[in-house]
Amino acid sequence: MDPLLSRYSVIMVDEAHERSISTDILLGLLKKIRRRRPELRIIISSATLQAEEFLKFFSEPPRDQELVDSSDNQTGAIISLKGRTYPVDVLYLECPAEDYVEKAVSTVFEIHNSEPAGDILVFLTGREEIDTAVQSIAERSIDIQSGAQSLLPLPLYAGLTTEQQMYVFDAPPENTRKVILSTNIAEASVTIDGIVYVIDSGFVKLRTFDPRTGIESLTVTPVSKASAAQRTGRAGRTKPGKCFRLFTEEAYRYLPDTNVPEIQRSNLAPFILQLKALGIDNVVRFEYLTPPPAELMVKAMELLYALGALDEYSKLTRPLGMRMAELAVEPMMAKTLLSASSFDCVSEILTIAAMTSLGGTIWIQSDGGKKQMESARRKFAAEEGDHLTLLNVYQAFVTKGKKEARFCHENNINFKALTRAVSIRGQLKRYLERFGISIDESLAVSREGRAEQVRRCLTAGYFAHAARMQPDGSYRNIEGGTVLYAHPSSLMFNRKAEWVIFHGVMETGNKTFIRDITKIEKAWLLDYSSGFYQTKPR
Repeated sequence: MDPLLSRYSVIMVDEAHERSISTDILLGLLKKIRRRRPELRIIISSATLQAEEFLKFFSEPPRDQELVDSSDNQTGAIISLKGRTYPVDVLYLECPAEDYVEKAVSTVFEIHNSEPAGDILVFLTGREEIDTAVQSIAERSIDIQSGAQSLLPLPLYAGLTTEQQMYVFDAPPENTRKVILSTNIAEASVTIDGIVYVIDSGFVKLRTFDPRTGIESLTVTPVSKASAAQRTGRAGRTKPGKCFRLFTEEAYRYLPDTNVPEIQRSNLAPFILQLKALGIDNVVRFEYLTPPPAELMVKAMELLYALGALDEYSKLTRPLGMRMAELAVEPMMAKTLLSASSFDCVSEILTIAAMTSLGGTIWIQSDGGKKQMESARRKFAAEEGDHLTLLNVYQAFVTKGKKEARFCHENNINFKALTRAVSIRGQLKRYLERFGISIDESLAVSREGRAEQVRRCLTAGYFAHAARMQPDGSYRNIEGGTVLYAHPSSLMFNRKAEWVIFHGVMETGNKTFIRDITKIEKAWLLDYSSGFYQTKPR
């Protein structure tokens, strides 16, 4: 509503070194705005910033010469503020670790047995590694002699509830040392008092997009030197500390200075859609801090064209493209939502959109362990796959468990995640109502008829994420270049389905796993993909 941000005199962009795609595009927009509003002040801050690069970006003349304001001859200044930190000793391994998770756990106990008081922060790459390490520390802690200081392992990652995340800030019980096992969320986003020792695995999970296959996945990669410095700094906040790097000093020398900017390794479709909606039609000539590779731009434009968001002149279509840009979900789900009325399943797709946008799992592994969670999940299982299972869980929650947390506890369901899904669904519903799309909430999915409509509708949005089962039980994407496996958390794990669409991808070890999988028919891919696929002549 206010494209020149006229209500604001100062904009501050923090953690700019992380080079997230949102930050990079925001800086491009701010540069554009500042040509028209030279009085606008922009503060870019970060602990490990290449300040000269950012200053040069704002100092360069614009590509859109008509936006030049000759009165603007000021650029900016670099200001360094020294924070108060204590010295940190950095220790390296003499030989590379075969298993950095196991090495991290053994290092925790080495610190506990030989170092003075102080809490420990361990950097790992994701939920599975963290849960494994927490369990391992808890099991080995049983052997600590009675009367000696005990260990309290605590996980920290985005999929936890807010309540679970807050435990890391609580003071530990008397005679107890906290061990916080975290993703890179603790690198800069949060500061935890009492940390004296840092264990750095040397790895991080980054989102990467392969333009050849059109698959975006989370891949474990070595950290950058900038990230390693951020992690080390966490040990010197309250007193002198130590950082134990689980790699050799030689390996450190070969680390990249910074992470590859997200804009050079991501699916750009959501961001091109946003730029087009902001009236920036020539996205190739937009002022990027680091220009994205041409193949990523081409792939994004191809997908948006196939989804019907762009026309043959790369203009945003009306109303479909405009509405897709307005919906707060990624383009494939936006297309699915906006197609739902033609498949008579708007209510169901609203629920699925809300459930898949939660970011983490809706299942909680309680004291009964994995088996209890699996048996709880089977109660809601739909043979067609994960999306309809999520729908079953949501419908059971709103009819039985919305006001009763006990229902969730008994069924190993994350109450807060489901409550958030209700809120997200309400937001998406208001968008659709504003677009004039009617929603009949009285209809429930019947196994015979409407489940097929839901699966057809999902294919209309997710045709680009289609795969075919191979004789050995793995899947291959349609182009056949990528071997994919159903994730153990999916209902399609160890089940047969010749053709499927999938929602998420993650890489663990040497395998690429797909999640949120639903069975489809091959013919639907041809019917609903607007020419994205064609059958090969025999």
